[in-house]
Amino acid sequence: MSLAAPCCAAKERRPGKGCAFRLCLLSATLLLCLQLLLRRSWDSADAELDGADTGADKPAAGRSRVEKANKAEAAAASRRRRVTYVRSSRRGSAVGPTCCLQAALPRTSRKKTIRWHVDLQPWASPVPSLSNEALRLLNYISTTQMSCDHLNTQDLPETPDSLKRPWSVCLDDRLSLIHRMKSKQCRLYSLGLGDEDNQFELSMANSGCEVHRFDPGIRAAHIQEGHLWYHRLSIDWRDPNPAIAAHKLHANTKRLGAILNDFGHYKIDVLKADMESAEWKILENLILEDVVLQIGQLVFEIHVHWPGFEVSGNDSTVVRYWYSLLKELELKEFRLFHTYKDLSKPQIFLKRAAFNASSCYTLSWVNTRWK
Repeated sequence: MSLAAPCCAAKERRPGKGCAFRLCLLSATLLLCLQLLLRRSWDSADAELDGADTGADKPAAGRSRVEKANKAEAAAASRRRRVTYVRSSRRGSAVGPTCCLQAALPRTSRKKTIRWHVDLQPWASPVPSLSNEALRLLNYISTTQMSCDHLNTQDLPETPDSLKRPWSVCLDDRLSLIHRMKSKQCRLYSLGLGDEDNQFELSMANSGCEVHRFDPGIRAAHIQEGHLWYHRLSIDWRDPNPAIAAHKLHANTKRLGAILNDFGHYKIDVLKADMESAEWKILENLILEDVVLQIGQLVFEIHVHWPGFEVSGNDSTVVRYWYSLLKELELKEFRLFHTYKDLSKPQIFLKRAAFNASSCYTLSWVNTRWK
């Protein structure tokens, strides 16, 4: 046998030798490419670290691959931290000022909490009693809380049949009203229902006040006579609902707060009201909406011969509600400086002749916070 035969036989026994060789060659090529890529990334990472760390010494040429790999990982993490910081700062620049502005806003600019009812005072006695409630109320409205040396009242009525009414404002120098009257910057609102007596309004207008009288019975919508304005409007404790047919008859009825917004008036130096028993609900609305804080002096005629419009409950509950309204004024720094018991009106209290009470009282308060 020749020597070539075993060789041929060996080749026949290993048919996959060519394929294995090609696979080995391809693997070596891929490994070489991978090493080149890693070396290039390590070099760029070293250059970036050298540029970022200007105060440190340059890395030694013989640094091991493990150290280079650690440097590359640290550089990548550093880049990620820098990008994240920039993005967060951009979002902060857009959102941050808004948050800070909201925090810096005064409390008065935030939305106020809506009040739906006044806080009722405790009962006058452990067991609810009309007698105790009535005596507490009558004693409260008969006792002044501050003195006023200069009233504009002229010749208070001394007989029960007198038709004069003591609409009184305080003109002491320590209060701003007299100074605003002298500088012609005074404003007075007069609320009434069919009251033909306008002597008080005329005297205040002649003294330098801009007087607005609201009377739903006048012919024209607005009439001006010097410093005296007449408006065909009625003040109520609610705005009429146009969806209710009965309310369409009261299209000229508005809340005082709505009228102030319509007229562009922020302050009222004096508010005079003779609303024929509607004053309790109107006063409640002024308190709940904080409109009362925009008023310097209040001159109200109150009626106690019946509960009043839309005031419900038994007699003792009604009187407690009246008293709670007046205490709300006191809590808002209003002080009663003048009180008048009208002897010309029926002497009844909640439809009964009792407690030596009149059906009508005229009360004057001054807002001690007013400026």
